[in-house]
Amino acid sequence: MERVLVECEHVEADFSADPVHDLRVALRRCRSMADGMMAIDPDRSWKQMKKAGKALFQRLGTLRDVQIMMEWIDKLHPAAHAEGESLVDTAASGVREDAAVSLGEIRGESGGAEPSRAIEAAAHQDRDAAALALLEILKAREAEQKREARAALQEFDRKEWRQWSKSLPLRAARVRPGSAVFKHLALERWAAARDLHTRALRNRSQVAFHTLRIGIKRFRYIVENFLPNEHKAWSNDLKHMQDLLGEVHDLDILWATAISCRVFADETLRKQWHTRIVEERTKRIEEYREHTVGEHSLWDVWRAGLPQGKQVQAIATLRMKLWAKALDPDFAHSERVSRLAVELYDGLVGAGFIESANGSDSRAILQVAAMLHDVGKAQGNKGHHKASFEMIRGHSTPLGWNPESLRRAAVVARFHAGALPARSHKAFRDLLPQEQKVTIQLAAILRLANAFDVGHDGHIRKVRIENAPTAKRHANGFLRKAPKPGPNEALVISAEGFVAGSATAQAVAAERYWLETVLRRPIVVREMKSSGLRRVAAEPKRIAS
Repeated sequence: MERVLVECEHVEADFSADPVHDLRVALRRCRSMADGMMAIDPDRSWKQMKKAGKALFQRLGTLRDVQIMMEWIDKLHPAAHAEGESLVDTAASGVREDAAVSLGEIRGESGGAEPSRAIEAAAHQDRDAAALALLEILKAREAEQKREARAALQEFDRKEWRQWSKSLPLRAARVRPGSAVFKHLALERWAAARDLHTRALRNRSQVAFHTLRIGIKRFRYIVENFLPNEHKAWSNDLKHMQDLLGEVHDLDILWATAISCRVFADETLRKQWHTRIVEERTKRIEEYREHTVGEHSLWDVWRAGLPQGKQVQAIATLRMKLWAKALDPDFAHSERVSRLAVELYDGLVGAGFIESANGSDSRAILQVAAMLHDVGKAQGNKGHHKASFEMIRGHSTPLGWNPESLRRAAVVARFHAGALPARSHKAFRDLLPQEQKVTIQLAAILRLANAFDVGHDGHIRKVRIENAPTAKRHANGFLRKAPKPGPNEALVISAEGFVAGSATAQAVAAERYWLETVLRRPIVVREMKSSGLRRVAAEPKRIAS
């Protein structure tokens, strides 16, 4: 961010290609840093910083595009000029007066005159008439874009940028570079770019290759900013692949600009240009294919260094946890509720009180819903359960999760407090019948788990289903399946640290009703026996009987 301010001064003094490029690189790095941090840190400053740099970055980009096209003309259609002098310099120095006539003459627009004079003049100077005509247009555009860039630079709020340059590094320091969270974020970018790679090689369109370049850029920037070891190993290849596709895009833009400006005096000249551009474009695409297709594909090399298998979902959950931690005013409470909810769920499934048709998914949904259930308190306590629902539902789905599971977690979190689910609730009504059944079960468990920590004090340390049936062994040594609980049998929950008559007991008594309705059986909650271990002091507050 400090580099941006330095480069702003350089550009103010000279809007030539190199200073403009350096400022755009500095801005791009800051914006890509913000893009990565926004995935785990909801602080608004990241988005504000990214937006502040966007206007300047884009308006400088238009200028940079013009300058790049001028450089490409010099590469593809060089002139016979003095040593060390480029075609751009030659055109700007006034040599054009001896080399070509006006653009109107080149186009054949001067009273129907033939463009032979322009071609002859260009040939005399060993020049391409179309190149000189296009350079003239681009020089005019460059002057216009420099004025636009100067205005954008004046509008850029450097004072606000300096303030962010002090506050945002402190927030970024909370997550260690090279951590699993950033590897997961890089894997997301890799997966998106890999899909674009497949699409581009299949249809080979200009848009597809340009989009692929953007995908590789986003992957590269995450690696560059947050994964120092991977960046050291992959940086050259990533940059080279991006540069190859960038040059393909530059050539496409150059050809489209030449066509739109009608700089070709005849069909022969147009074909010469097209042949040369297609040749250079094909050369770069083939080089890209050599590195990214086949047994030693760079895509496979990059993928091997990122999270694998079950790690992906585990780290996705960790990312959601970091996001919640930044919003929830008492995240320690939410972590305790999540742990208690999972203990209740595992006990109920193990005892046969509820079925686990999609057990692992339901368990993960409950765990995340419990962990995120209070994020809405970042907007205030009133109606926070509804705010939590909207915030979770609006959160992007991390790789390893599917959007449907995150949506259901949002619904479960929505009903951890307030009214019970009903047909009037659209979020609940839109679920399929089986999903509604499971969602009601999970929300009832979450309500009870939340009640166990109603005081946000951690007095309840563990819960257990006491009357869970146990499997017995036959005489032949095989296990006999445990019978399911009887229809009228009460569910007995023991809780370590539970004290009858306490504030927690009162909250549990109020919130167990919904789970009793779901299970169609009474629930009894009692203190967990200490098994001879040292007892921890009970809650000081008691409710008079």
